[in-house]
Amino acid sequence: MQKNRLTKRLLFDQGDMVKIYRLISDIDAVNKNWQINKRVSPQMISRLKTSVLITSTGSSTRIEGSKLSDEEVEELYNKLRIKKFKTRDEQEVAGYLEMLQKVFNSWSKINFSENVIKGFHKEIMKYSEKDRYHKGNYKFGSNRVEAVDAQGKVVGVIFDPTPPHLVDKEMSELVAWTKENLNNNQYHPLLVIANFIFEFLAIHPFRDGNGRVSRILTNFLLLKSGYEFIPYVSHEKIVEENKTDYYLALNKTQKTWKTKKENILPWIYFFLKMLSKQADLTLELVNQENIESLLSEKQLLVWNFALTSKDFQRADVIKATGLKPRTVEESIKKLLQMKKIQKLGQGRATRYRVVMNNGA
Repeated sequence: MQKNRLTKRLLFDQGDMVKIYRLISDIDAVNKNWQINKRVSPQMISRLKTSVLITSTGSSTRIEGSKLSDEEVEELYNKLRIKKFKTRDEQEVAGYLEMLQKVFNSWSKINFSENVIKGFHKEIMKYSEKDRYHKGNYKFGSNRVEAVDAQGKVVGVIFDPTPPHLVDKEMSELVAWTKENLNNNQYHPLLVIANFIFEFLAIHPFRDGNGRVSRILTNFLLLKSGYEFIPYVSHEKIVEENKTDYYLALNKTQKTWKTKKENILPWIYFFLKMLSKQADLTLELVNQENIESLLSEKQLLVWNFALTSKDFQRADVIKATGLKPRTVEESIKKLLQMKKIQKLGQGRATRYRVVMNNGA
């Protein structure tokens, strides 16, 4: 019954399908560009992976209430070998950091299954003293989302997820449906993954940590589906920056959950728009790396100055960089040829400006 419901809600009308596949097409174009060209240097790859580990961990745990900044997460990352964490926030951050690093480094060796999902939860929670009794296990008590007043009294139920006695059945069916549809290509993998993540969050299979597990699973399933750019721009950071829209999309979709007319479109659009933003940021990285690899050290000084200026004259560059006039002139000429800057005006009034939104 659940499998039929999961499939049925992916049957969109023609207008929605056009909008959905326009977003998917943009994402796939960036992924194809990344796979074919592989233009980012190994040094930059290493820097990006470390940066994303820190940024993603900070964002994912803050969405759930952690107070640690990215700077504090980075400090914890540098001391991760010590394995001593004073606060609950530090315990949660350490668990997420290690689990995300494992996914980035070993996703190709991990096969998607219920046991893997439980393992992800156990690893995320492994340093959390408060969660010792339930880590790696499905919930055995209600975890419905309730509204409380200023005195802490429950005044209503915001969302009532799957009751504990049905979790095993629904998770088993969800994982089976997801594996089947990722393999048979009946639906685009991004739709299958989006559908899985929403249903996972709606079931809310664990006592705590469901949001964090869902974001680890998002990274993992996207990598398993061939989206290789995922470790280099933080998915979690984009969600954190759009936290209001994230909860709004979930709430709108949850209102129709398990009804005769389920509507998953609010969540599908949110999921794809966030991934599209991640793809756009990846493209910017590729473009930036391209230009850095093509410029000399002195030309790069001129380019970096240009990036910080609304518009500028040759004399401004000479003053800011200390480079010789001839070097600046040649650097500007190079950037004009590459169409990275444009010329404004003539003669002594000539100014230059960075060309925005360059293609790949």
